[in-house]
Amino acid sequence: MTEVLKDGYIIDYISGLQIKGTPEEIQATQVFAKRLVEEYEYEIGQIQTRPQYYVRKTPSDEVKEYPIDIGIFNGSSRAESDLIGVVECKKESRKDGIEQLKLYMDMCSTVKWGVWFNGKEQINLEKRKIDGDIIYSEIPNIPKKGQRIEDIGKYKRKDLKPAKNLKVHFKVINNYLYGNMKQQDTSTRNRAKQIINLLFCKIYDEQYTGLEEEVSFRAGVHEDKGIVKTRIVNLFNEVKRRYSDVFEAEETIDLNPGSIVFFVGQLQELCITESERDVIGDAFEVFVSQALKGDEGQFFTPRNVIRMIVEIVDPDENTMVIDPSCGTGGFLIESLRYVWNKIDEKAVKLGWSERRIDEEKQYVATSYFRGIDKDSFVAKVTKAYMAIIGDGRGGIFCENSLEPVKNWSSKCQDKIDLGKFDLVLTNPPFGSKIPIKEEEILKQFNLGYKWKFDKKEDTWEKQNILNNKGKTKGVAPQILFIERCIQFLKIGGKLGIVLPDGIYGNDKLGYIRQFIKNNMKILAIIDIPKETFQPNTSTKTTVLIAEKIKEGIDIPEEHNVFMAICETCGHNRRGELIDEDDISLVSSLYKKEVKSWGERSNAKND
Repeated sequence: MTEVLKDGYIIDYISGLQIKGTPEEIQATQVFAKRLVEEYEYEIGQIQTRPQYYVRKTPSDEVKEYPIDIGIFNGSSRAESDLIGVVECKKESRKDGIEQLKLYMDMCSTVKWGVWFNGKEQINLEKRKIDGDIIYSEIPNIPKKGQRIEDIGKYKRKDLKPAKNLKVHFKVINNYLYGNMKQQDTSTRNRAKQIINLLFCKIYDEQYTGLEEEVSFRAGVHEDKGIVKTRIVNLFNEVKRRYSDVFEAEETIDLNPGSIVFFVGQLQELCITESERDVIGDAFEVFVSQALKGDEGQFFTPRNVIRMIVEIVDPDENTMVIDPSCGTGGFLIESLRYVWNKIDEKAVKLGWSERRIDEEKQYVATSYFRGIDKDSFVAKVTKAYMAIIGDGRGGIFCENSLEPVKNWSSKCQDKIDLGKFDLVLTNPPFGSKIPIKEEEILKQFNLGYKWKFDKKEDTWEKQNILNNKGKTKGVAPQILFIERCIQFLKIGGKLGIVLPDGIYGNDKLGYIRQFIKNNMKILAIIDIPKETFQPNTSTKTTVLIAEKIKEGIDIPEEHNVFMAICETCGHNRRGELIDEDDISLVSSLYKKEVKSWGERSNAKND
């Protein structure tokens, strides 16, 4: 019989017991306990959370009265002589938490390392006895199962493991740097620039280090911090030389040595290029989404939403793809991976060599993928990220997609034009607070004009008045992006777009729905939960999948349209991961439904 979970309780990851779901438990203790198993490879039998393990208040006490949050043992016994590590999660402030951790470690002679972790910050300590005195010092990381402290930082490329939850590491890094960077450099964007540069050093090191070679992105326990910084700066110089069209020659990594060691220590044992979630997307969710969303309407699309859309539209190696508001490149990266998987399958059938496969993948990335974003920083990040994972950087441009094409740079015009694309995938900026008012932009679009509903004809009629006159303050960008996306498509090309629900239900926006129906065949409408973009925004959104049709072509009113309502999205309103994720199921349901339509149609024709 399944035990009923009491209200306000959660299941402890290690013991399986019901415990109170306090913020400390949810945000810190349970998160780190899971990391001990998934990242540090300790067995659950080596870890104790509940019931809590107790240590003495003083070395002479016989009774153990101090409860520790997580104890890590050398084996499955709970003998004090086997206790090797301690994790403290109770104290939220750094000073109090570290002092509490040291007290626990003092009382356990066998403990060599400990961690203070509050869900946002992490400090790793080593305990050493020198001339009879106990000395505590920060270390880049804690040892994995079976690893010695002195072996930390001695990693070959083959030793790196995919991360299960990179966002935890990014939060910890962000909070550490906020407290340790120079005062004038603490803006979100300045931190992000430094962090992104270091992330690309990490990615480059993973890509170009042999499996049996020692990685350069590392920091040893007792290694001089200045030496670590020099090694990372040299690595960044390699990145800049290889991708001189992406990085400026004068760009530097100017974090202090201690901050670099901390950053490296958080990620050095992980293989982020093989991790499940997109590392740059996750990084931006943590580092810059709050800074960018205020005035630009930018919210970065969750990976499961992107994957769902890509799987539904099903691009191949001959599909010309564009994202006209590409942000950090989520749609482009996921589409590229999807197409590359198809190339791998094709290569097996045709017996291609590894070199032939790599050439084909690079050709596809360079020839068929395009992206535009008006924010120079995020456009550059997309360019750099695509360069490092396999190229395509030459197709990314910093422009305003809504500007007339003639205003774009000559290089952009050479590679991007209207009516040329098989696939447009995008999540455009939303918001009435960032309206488009410029006459030169508005007059390009039917949706840039005012429309009036003719009750007699039961239709909307376009007026010869731009929608920035009188009391009107302009047009929300997502409205113009709908038409621009359609303009980018060939006849028969497909659109996958995330739009606010008002587009579908607001009576005053009926002219937009009419415009879409007159130019597109609706293939799918997928309602996604309001938690999808939380905690950044509560805007309720729906995904539209449609195919461009020739002007004047009538679509049968009763043609098949796939519709789905997703109630869960893989995280809650606070952004914390949950197991339930309806979005990840949609693409397979769509393909089954489309197949059944085809079977019913064939049966009818027979």
